[in-house]
Amino acid sequence: MSHQLSRRQILHLATASAAGLGLAACGGGGSGSGTSGADGDSGKITVWSWTSAAEALRGVVPSFERANPGIEVEIQDVGEPAIWDKITVGLASGGKGLADVLHIGVDYLPGYLDKFPEGIADLSRLGADRYEDAFVDGLWPTVMGKDRAVHALPWEVNPLGMFYRHDLFEKAGVDPASLTSWDDMIAAGPRIRAATGAQLIGLDKTGATQDMDFFQNLMQLQGAFYFDHEGRVTLASPAAVKALGVIKRLNDGGLLADTAGQGTWKRLIGQGRLATAPEAAWAVGYMAEKFPAQSGKWRVMQPPAAVPGGGRSVIVNSTYLAVSATSKRRKAAWRFIEHALTKPAEINRMYSSGSVFPALKAAYADPMFDAPHPFYGGQRVLKSLVDSLASGPGATNFTSDYSRALKLASDAQSQVLLKGADPADALGAAATQLAQQTGRQQAA
Repeated sequence: MSHQLSRRQILHLATASAAGLGLAACGGGGSGSGTSGADGDSGKITVWSWTSAAEALRGVVPSFERANPGIEVEIQDVGEPAIWDKITVGLASGGKGLADVLHIGVDYLPGYLDKFPEGIADLSRLGADRYEDAFVDGLWPTVMGKDRAVHALPWEVNPLGMFYRHDLFEKAGVDPASLTSWDDMIAAGPRIRAATGAQLIGLDKTGATQDMDFFQNLMQLQGAFYFDHEGRVTLASPAAVKALGVIKRLNDGGLLADTAGQGTWKRLIGQGRLATAPEAAWAVGYMAEKFPAQSGKWRVMQPPAAVPGGGRSVIVNSTYLAVSATSKRRKAAWRFIEHALTKPAEINRMYSSGSVFPALKAAYADPMFDAPHPFYGGQRVLKSLVDSLASGPGATNFTSDYSRALKLASDAQSQVLLKGADPADALGAAATQLAQQTGRQQAA
């Protein structure tokens, strides 16, 4: 979808919601089979989403209502980050006022399932389990609650791509195919800057927007994150230290532009002052829409590995549709989710209108995923992103304490970039704080 802000920046703006997750008691809105909701399969259902995703969902409504007479659907564009406040408050109040269908990001869903285990409906009993193999590998663990039931279906998946200015690389005499690791990229950076004046990437060094996508991407490329799959703290792991070390080397080499301040990143891209943009699949449409004057100048390649010879495919984020457990029409709500997310024609209609990169594997048979893209010089850019998913990038365990980890990691990154702190020392202190704040153990 066309994101005006990164998911991490959006999360920062919604700190109150995330903090609420940490303070709220477990419980709330009735289980999927409880009495606070009901399994009505007719009547009006409401769906909460935001911006282009909401508009994409509206495109599904006519075909759904034709196929399901007796069910009326209202799509409400709640806005982002406002949607997180509304969902959090609704869950904390026992499900009061929630829509029937909720659009939820991967950075929130684990926390909701953990803190409000009875707030999101059990979709397994409605038949959701049969779709486990229908979606991209790595997404299914996120939809599972502690009860091992399915509580959502994947909608959007975002594999990481390295967007780069083909013309700038060519002017500098740098072959992008030779840049297989960030060591290679850092070595080529001075040549690119000398020939073009462009720095490699942009990052908010101050941490004002908790600009941690790149740090997280570098960890995820190594199969790591803030927490391991057992929920232990891994913020000071060798993978994390390596990731922050790459960022420090970029900064020390004058290859990292500071994007503090609203609109700075977009302005630098528009001025041709950034040679690359490590971004998720949603950026394919966003870049073409926002920078039409640069048509033909951009290309996309696999992101360089964080370590030489390491992995180059990763899913950086995803979104899901779930049903509120207090919905009076849970069956009708489930039928809408099933219609929207498991039918290739419907999900591709949504992608075409809203750039929500589909998680449904069957969707990729559509010819548009193999078509040349004029903005990228005729490159079959969507195919390259689909191909990266075939390598089976693993699931990321965001946990219910993601917002705490994000804040501490952001502080550590700013200490390194602004004060010259050692990455291992900064992350070690952050990991200790995270363990103390959450009661989690640190991984060995």
